[in-house]
Amino acid sequence: MDISVTFGDEEVAAQAEEAVRKLVEDGVPRALTAGDPALWGPEAEEEAKIRLGWLNLPASSRELLPQITTLAERVRADGLEHVVLAGMGGSSLAPEVICATFDVPLTVLDTTDPGQVRRALDDRLDRTVLVVASKSGATIETDAHLRVYERAFREAGIDPAGRVVVVTDPGSPLERTATEAGYTVVLADPAVGGRYSALSAFGLVPSALAGAEVSRLLDEAEQARATLSADDGPGLALGAAIGAAALSGRDKLLLDDSLSPINGLPDWAEQLVAESTGKHGKGILPVVGIDPTGAADEFVAGIDTDGDVEVRGPLGAQFLIWEYATAVAGRLLGINPFDQPNVAESKENTARILAGAGQGPLPTGVPALVDGPVEVYGEIPEHVKDLPGVLTALLEGIPAHGYLSIGAFLDREAAFDVPVPEDASFEVITDIWAAHDPASLQGLLSIRTDRPVTFGWGPRYLHSTGQYHKGGPRNGVFLQITGAVDDDLEVPGRPYTLGRLELAQALGDLDALRERGRPVLRLHLTDREAGVRHLLTAAREV
Repeated sequence: MDISVTFGDEEVAAQAEEAVRKLVEDGVPRALTAGDPALWGPEAEEEAKIRLGWLNLPASSRELLPQITTLAERVRADGLEHVVLAGMGGSSLAPEVICATFDVPLTVLDTTDPGQVRRALDDRLDRTVLVVASKSGATIETDAHLRVYERAFREAGIDPAGRVVVVTDPGSPLERTATEAGYTVVLADPAVGGRYSALSAFGLVPSALAGAEVSRLLDEAEQARATLSADDGPGLALGAAIGAAALSGRDKLLLDDSLSPINGLPDWAEQLVAESTGKHGKGILPVVGIDPTGAADEFVAGIDTDGDVEVRGPLGAQFLIWEYATAVAGRLLGINPFDQPNVAESKENTARILAGAGQGPLPTGVPALVDGPVEVYGEIPEHVKDLPGVLTALLEGIPAHGYLSIGAFLDREAAFDVPVPEDASFEVITDIWAAHDPASLQGLLSIRTDRPVTFGWGPRYLHSTGQYHKGGPRNGVFLQITGAVDDDLEVPGRPYTLGRLELAQALGDLDALRERGRPVLRLHLTDREAGVRHLLTAAREV
């Protein structure tokens, strides 16, 4: 199989070649392959000692295959065809890519939106197996999902013990409660961080239950692993290219997989690169989902397609190459690629907001402007009187080397529920969906600025790019979108509903951004469907 990294830009190739020369001179390829925790400096050494297990996963994860195979056979024998994964960040993004690439169905719950969770609950509950994945065993979103599903199973006369599979680290609170409840537990390697866990139990268990051939992934990764210690290995070349480009000012990494048979790898790579490198005012900003603007600070990585650097290889190999490259880029940037010092800020703010509000309303503040079904919260120029003006001012406020980040705490599947005529063509259906899809805002605004525009679904992005937004370079402008909840969902045993938790998470992240001096606006849709349409119409008028 072809596992390679090639360059489509002479300047990039020259910079990468020089970076590789220095890395080889310093003995990095062999030291990293051997798991040397000293590669990122003395401050990072203690963390690195317990975070390098991903290097051995192509071999060590094979020990899980008998247990996973037996579990998958049992699930199929029981007629459980609907696999639901409750997980956040690295616990959900890798299985999502794996299952999309193998073309097997997997329902991913990495949200607290009640509409999205309710849709999953209403889909074949009698044939559902729930995989609850949390490294810490204390993730608030997955705790809520488990509680909601436990109640739903019991109310349907189904014993949750036969329907819940837990993936977690040894000794976590979730392992203890799962064992007491009689759930199947698969323990992951504790020496692997969440975003590096694609080839661990977190990536393999839900994917295998859904029908993916996970042993093939490990075979592919093993072939890539054999190249890592070489002075001309693809992981070293990619890391050198990304890191050297960032040091030269090209720190916006555009991820393009438009011609790749792998589906969705940029979403996984986005969280890997952003959370690993975005800290201490440094970082590499991954941009997914839009065409390059040609700005001087952009760098295009093509996955099985042309770019400034082209990365070729099957999915298992891609996972390991990108992980290795990210660790190499971290060394070049002088940061620890295994910690996430700012991720907890939004979580702590969310807990504070929920506790402070008690049973009363959450502290949303007073809107600065109301335009139809959209309320605008935050500071806006005095002359701005409508939503197109708000968006125009937002774009004009992006710094010369900055970016716009859009975070939507909404149902990321709602647009696909919009009724379409039975005889509608594919083009018409696509147009109808786009008119109801908040993610379309990214494309509409990106063509109105020469700066990168990113889009993330909340709270999903809090577990990935959220680290970069708060810890990376201070050049981001932020637009947050929230929406009214008409049909909320109780979280059994917790003093909040899913809708209340979702809004508190948005407000918590808002506070974290403001505390760090990041300019941010919140748009609240008082009617979600009408609000999305109104927002997209306003974006076309900018």
